[in-house]
Amino acid sequence: MTQSPSSPVPLRQDARTIGLIGLAHGSSHFFHMLLPPLFPWLIRDFGFSYSELGFLVSVFFVISGVGQALSGFVVDRIGARPVLFFALSSFTAAGVVASLAQGYTGLLAAAALAGLGNAPFHPVDFTILNKRVSPQRLGHGFSVHGISGNLGWATAPVFMAGITAATGSWRVACLCGGLLAATVLAVMWFNRDALDDRQGAQGAAGTAAAPASAAAHAHAAEHPLAFLRLPSVWLCFSFFFWTTCGLSAIQSFASPALQAMYGLPLAMTAMVVTGYMLFGAAGMFVGGFLVGRVQRLERVIAVCMLAAAALLALAGTGWLPGMAALSVAALAGLGTGLAGPSRDMLIKRAAPPGATGRVYGTVYSGLDLGFSLAAPVFGALLDRGVHGAIFYGAALAMVLGVGSATLVGAGVAARAVRMQPVGAR
Repeated sequence: MTQSPSSPVPLRQDARTIGLIGLAHGSSHFFHMLLPPLFPWLIRDFGFSYSELGFLVSVFFVISGVGQALSGFVVDRIGARPVLFFALSSFTAAGVVASLAQGYTGLLAAAALAGLGNAPFHPVDFTILNKRVSPQRLGHGFSVHGISGNLGWATAPVFMAGITAATGSWRVACLCGGLLAATVLAVMWFNRDALDDRQGAQGAAGTAAAPASAAAHAHAAEHPLAFLRLPSVWLCFSFFFWTTCGLSAIQSFASPALQAMYGLPLAMTAMVVTGYMLFGAAGMFVGGFLVGRVQRLERVIAVCMLAAAALLALAGTGWLPGMAALSVAALAGLGTGLAGPSRDMLIKRAAPPGATGRVYGTVYSGLDLGFSLAAPVFGALLDRGVHGAIFYGAALAMVLGVGSATLVGAGVAARAVRMQPVGAR
């Protein structure tokens, strides 16, 4: 039953949609990490170098990045829900193919399938959240979305490495990953009514509905690619590119770098990724409250991410005891987490009405490009024994991302001033 425009959207209805999108988004981040936790076992069984394994990550994110930019148009045209079902089906196939891989070609195929599944997630997720969640709860929706992604990243190393250690087979772990995706797909199917972005547009409830609709119609006559002329879109793209370069370094190579620098066992250093993501999830929870209380979101992003960069640089110096360095690197995730919901809301403010899927698809493809280019670069540094560069490079990338976010925020603020009536300025 559709809510009348003046009826408030029940909390339970919003929470159901937010929870489902959180589960789906967590599964996409889980599949970012389908193969990286298995790198030590793949090296043992096949003799691959870190550069070769980094290329698997590149394949995943090249396909995801190109697909993400294109899938935004598909989402705007046919709706987000069927695209979500396709994505989860691709993850299921990726897990099965990885479990059957007999060499590099099979692993490449699994990485490609997982990248294809990952491609539509941000256009899908943000389209459903923006259309079905009421405006007063949207900041919390973004927060849960970010938290679930970090939990997906945090869970994958424990899940994949844990099953491999328990069974003695990384193939069993990959198959279990595929079964996990199939389970999430079943949950989405049985709750598909809460994911229908073509019915109701609950996020437009109340007095915000008419202006949003009018703005969307005003932009409908524009060319579908008109949004690409906006500098804010490309600045957001660059923000994701730089910050993801830093994240890629931590996710894929912080563990072996800490092992080499500080002599800690690999089983212990593997926890740096889980710790980083759990701190990030905690930061995103708090960051969801900041979104509704701060007007200049780019300032929140700058403070939090510069603090994270400083912590990563400290871990790379080699000055700290081993466990302290691991803890400091993990704590850096708190800063990136705090910035997450502000980042997503800043993109919403920078996006023109009626182009939600296209803008999020284009902007978030910067994330995929960052992963695809950074993984082989940082892998080559690790092969050459330049271990501290993993942390210094991650810190530098975050600083560059802060510069992009600052320019986006300045543009949003200037546009808000131009839209005010002359007497109100």
